[in-house]
Amino acid sequence: MNYKFLLAFLLGFIPNMSLFSDEGMWLFNDPPTTLLSKKHNFNLTNPWLENACLSSVRFNNGGSGSFISADGLIITNHHIGADSLQKLSTATRDLLKDGFIAKKQADEIPCPDLELNVLISIEDMTDKIKNAVTPNMTPAEAFAARRSAMAAVEKESADRTGLRSDIVTLYQGGLYQLYRYKKYTEVKLVLAPESAIAAFGGDVDNFEFPRHSLDFCLFRAYENGKPAKPVKFFKLAKSGPVEGDLVFVTGHPGTTNRLETLAKILHRRDYFLPYNLARLRTYEAALLQFSASSPANGAMATTDLHRVANARKAFTGQYNGLLNPSIIQAKSVQENAILLAAEKEPEKDLPWKSIALVQKKLALFETEYLLFERGDAFFSELFTMARRIVRMADELPQPSGKRFREYRDSNLDSLKFELYSPAPIHAALEQAKLASSLSLMAEKLGGAHPLVKLALDNEPPAVRAASLLQNCKLFNPEERKKLVEGGKAATQASADPFIKLAREIDAKSRELRQRYEEEVEEPERQAYSDIARIRFKTLGKNVAPDATFTLRLAFGIVRGYQLDDKEIPFHTTYKSLFDRHALMQGKVPFDLPERWLQNKDKLNLSTPLNFASTADTIGGNSGSPVLNREGELIGVNFDRNRHGLVRNFVYTDVQARHIAVHTQGILESLRTIYQAEDLIKEMDGQ
Repeated sequence: MNYKFLLAFLLGFIPNMSLFSDEGMWLFNDPPTTLLSKKHNFNLTNPWLENACLSSVRFNNGGSGSFISADGLIITNHHIGADSLQKLSTATRDLLKDGFIAKKQADEIPCPDLELNVLISIEDMTDKIKNAVTPNMTPAEAFAARRSAMAAVEKESADRTGLRSDIVTLYQGGLYQLYRYKKYTEVKLVLAPESAIAAFGGDVDNFEFPRHSLDFCLFRAYENGKPAKPVKFFKLAKSGPVEGDLVFVTGHPGTTNRLETLAKILHRRDYFLPYNLARLRTYEAALLQFSASSPANGAMATTDLHRVANARKAFTGQYNGLLNPSIIQAKSVQENAILLAAEKEPEKDLPWKSIALVQKKLALFETEYLLFERGDAFFSELFTMARRIVRMADELPQPSGKRFREYRDSNLDSLKFELYSPAPIHAALEQAKLASSLSLMAEKLGGAHPLVKLALDNEPPAVRAASLLQNCKLFNPEERKKLVEGGKAATQASADPFIKLAREIDAKSRELRQRYEEEVEEPERQAYSDIARIRFKTLGKNVAPDATFTLRLAFGIVRGYQLDDKEIPFHTTYKSLFDRHALMQGKVPFDLPERWLQNKDKLNLSTPLNFASTADTIGGNSGSPVLNREGELIGVNFDRNRHGLVRNFVYTDVQARHIAVHTQGILESLRTIYQAEDLIKEMDGQ
């Protein structure tokens, strides 16, 4: 029997999970050339891929972007730029609320801690990494051997090429590939719209469509004080997409869970997602209360509140999706199909059983692990910095291959760049955030738990948070640098409350991490490696790996959808923006900046603003370039609709859509509202 055909046949009966759908966040070194040719009559060439790869940019704060001029001009989302906008704001200049325009390059503002990466090359290292682990090793030995091999490959590459070099794990351990990046840390803000138009509709319209958001932001990369000269950059299309057009998205999707086993998915539904929703609601309530106390506090908390609310809504969509029996049934059918196709494999179901057993072990200590080792009990920039400083003192004296992965040589420059950032840290906001997370810790573990008592030091959460902030010196980047350079002696001698807290809980946190690595991560890695081998044998690589915040290629069709017997059009316009503003009586979050109201009559109201397509995107794709068949920029991805939130687990294109800002809408705003003709000329290559 042809088991590969049988599996494809079975999957074809799962709604929207066919191997021939537009599903897939594809690797640039293993693109869907045949699929695109057969389904869309598109010839994906190496020059097309090279231009897309070298023009795409990763924002290390969690998003994507792209070069759009020969002088290093970069476009991304406003909400990706928001972190820099807030850090660059002052008491008299709110760049997030009021926007910013640099009329000339000399007016561009340096960003304090923004790192950008451009993928230069990919090299397969699967055999080298896998061969480091032998069958007779214990889980602890196997984990250490693999970690050491990965660090050695990265160090050799970085030393030889001068490029950032990261081993990326694909198919949950089926493949290991070396990604090399050119890094930019000299980045300046060029232009940002006002938040009211960039995030029009706010949380009400978030993850919805139709949308009316001018969610874009412009930065410029520099090298040695001069505008960078990228090897490639995207040209702007002269016209935009129409319904039915094939479009592409190149960006850095964060995390998907589509190749996880059913047992792992059920664990997420019953343990992980409920915990995370409780955590995010706790954080969000604290941020809302803090914001409501004064306009200044509201400005301070804007970025944190957006991130938390956005995550809460995304996780809610994922959770509701996994409460849908048809989704669980689809995953079950998919798993059974692979098992059926692999019936001749010895002990074919062993890796699935192994992962199911791991979930039972994880449930015993997951809450402690998330609160202490992941740091959920300490929702604070200052604590994050303190932990890094304390751990650097312990980790850096060791060889790179024996350190925690985040402290490996290939990551140290980026880690220090972030740690020494001069961006302001607001004590009042830190106190509110920390009090909420300490309270969450006590609620989840109970007041008598030894770790709770250690973290609270016999004080209620709010009092403890205030005590930690009272004598903290880590607001000063020079103090942070001094502690790092002083090593173990400096951290042991430090009286800083956050350093002291990080020291006191570190032994238990490390114990939890070691338990997670040896009882969960390593057994899962080995089991998923076996599953990947079975999948490759039966399917080849016709299924893309889960997202890993690395560059991927997705594609789809520009298309509206039907909702409650209503046809939702594929795009919106400036006219529909002002119509919605009027319908909602201009009340927040449907208000518009004054200059937009004053210049309404000058706008071409038929200009497209946002559009939707079936392309496969996820969190991390924010800011991703959207391209036409010619590889020209036609939009900037900024969101999914709520029907697409389940795409973490399964792909669907019935109503699920990715949403992008139309480049014609961006150009119209630059021309008519912001009078940025020089930027338009630069984008046009003039």
